Amino acid sequence: MSLPPEKASELKQIIHNHLLKMDIHGKIREVLAETVRDDQGPARRSLSEADFLRALQRRGIIDDMMKDLHFTQVAQLFGCSFRPIFQIANIDPSRRCLYLQVLGGKAFLEHLQEPDPLPGQVCSTFTLYLHFRNQRFRSKPVPCACEPDLKEGFLLEIHRDGIGMADATSMLSMCDPVHFVLIKTDTSSETMLVSSYFLDWRTVLSSPSSKTCFAVELMGVGSESKVPAGVLTVSLELYPPLPEILSADIISTQQSLERQRAAEKERLFLVYAKQWWREFLEIRPSNQTKLVKIFAQDENGVNRPVCSYVRVLRAGRLLESPRQAARFVSLLAHEKAPVVGGGGKQEQWCTLMAFLCRGKGDCEDHATLLCSLQLGFGMDAYVCVGTKAKGVPHAWVLTRGTDGSITFWESLTAHRYLHRPIDPDAPPLAPQPKPSYPYQTVGCVFNHQTFLANCQPSDAVELCVFDFQNQSRWKAMSEEALKSVCAPGSTTSLPPLPPLCSPSLDPAAASNQLELEMRYLVSEHRKDLDLATVWDDHLSYLLSSALSAYELERCTGVSCGNEEFQDAVRRAVPDGHTFKGFPIHFLHRNARRAFATCLRSPFCEEIVCCRGDHVRLAVRVRVFVYPENACAVWIMFACKYRSVL
Repeated sequence: MSLPPEKASELKQIIHNHLLKMDIHGKIREVLAETVRDDQGPARRSLSEADFLRALQRRGIIDDMMKDLHFTQVAQLFGCSFRPIFQIANIDPSRRCLYLQVLGGKAFLEHLQEPDPLPGQVCSTFTLYLHFRNQRFRSKPVPCACEPDLKEGFLLEIHRDGIGMADATSMLSMCDPVHFVLIKTDTSSETMLVSSYFLDWRTVLSSPSSKTCFAVELMGVGSESKVPAGVLTVSLELYPPLPEILSADIISTQQSLERQRAAEKERLFLVYAKQWWREFLEIRPSNQTKLVKIFAQDENGVNRPVCSYVRVLRAGRLLESPRQAARFVSLLAHEKAPVVGGGGKQEQWCTLMAFLCRGKGDCEDHATLLCSLQLGFGMDAYVCVGTKAKGVPHAWVLTRGTDGSITFWESLTAHRYLHRPIDPDAPPLAPQPKPSYPYQTVGCVFNHQTFLANCQPSDAVELCVFDFQNQSRWKAMSEEALKSVCAPGSTTSLPPLPPLCSPSLDPAAASNQLELEMRYLVSEHRKDLDLATVWDDHLSYLLSSALSAYELERCTGVSCGNEEFQDAVRRAVPDGHTFKGFPIHFLHRNARRAFATCLRSPFCEEIVCCRGDHVRLAVRVRVFVYPENACAVWIMFACKYRSVL
């Protein structure tokens, strides 16, 4: 907790007055003299600060000082008194809360040989993310170790719509788990999903004093989902405590009933899906080769219907339009699921929480998130599963207009393409639309309540007609069958939908920091070439409008503001001088990585290494921040110099 300067001065004065009152200087002098006397001997050595502190502790000086210090005045500076945690947090006593504490980690054997980081040394870190009933939390990053120092407390509100204080019976029926996501961030800021775990917190309902403590074994992800990643010690405490606790048998019976109910629904859906698939194959033999994806594995190796990965997701005031949503999704990095050894693509669709916490994922993760956001904006949106160039499997988003128009959205780039099908029965010389999209085939489309398989003679996208009501073109699954396993709350095995988090990054501060680092790197690079560097701050400032226009164009698809930028540059560059500029876009804020990438471009290198008469350099950085701290980073290098013929 930080204090304003005037309060900090007041706090220092309170501590100073207290130390004077107990004559701390006199006591320190006595201990110092005594320690020096004791140290006079044949094995005489120099007296260190640590020796002196130990002597103060032995004499009880430090304990006396802390015991006599009254914290009432100090507490007033912070605007609070020293009370139990729930009172400090200003919790409504009429609402039930769950205080979840992580008390440390152990058995993270992958980091067994990792040395302890030196003070100030950059090292890999663990960060723990939590989601519970529309609330999200994150821990402080801690150094990766076999026994990581993960010690955090999270206050989760257990609220029931229309009910203030949730009693034991109503809480027993709340099957929402606490979703733990553990992320490792390496020294180059690359993130890796370590574990995704669903904690059933209801064991606390049978614990004396509404408190319990236990170990949670975290498993790996993907191909390592059966291998333990590590263990967390977790403590749970209900506030206010329950007047009467439930028996452990009641809780285990409830959990068993929920599992049985979910397993039965999943079994019935599997029986239906097999029958539906047989009917689809009977339509025409070529359907066997189409990419019809009914189930997909998540990060824990659990097979779920693909429709369960799409939900109606409203972003509140964090995103303003479907196009801005597409821009946000495209800023989350693209990375295929890691594979140990060969064998091609690893099958892994991530839960939304794991995808957002990691900040990157495969094309399916991007497409399902974009489709969920488009549905939230009231659009008729679907995820398409098919192939792009060279038959590479791919997923993208399709939206249907009320006029029947079909638009493809590439979730990795935010590009939009209008689809006009080619008529195979048209005369040879008749003009046909030329497709601009990169997609080759489409096997199926789906959203949160619809699944349709392509049963047209050809699955080529350019020939497809996306008339979903025409049963001779698209075979639909029963909406009731899908609802039984994919609708929110239909089964306890369905991961809860997390809300988007507002950005915590200050765009102005991030832009300034990165710009200073880029200036330093440019100056050092030119120094190595025996070139002086003179910056033109006014020219640097003028570059801002161009970067703003570039980001606006990426968001809206509309270009504007270029005329004003060109006019300002003409005024800033004197007659007889030449101006050169080079803009570039990144998804990260690592200055050295960005500069190394820039220098690979001959245009940028020409500007950075510019030689000539009256050379002036400029660089401008703009960091545009979106939900989840997703960043669009624009950097523009420029120079002006006198032209010499």
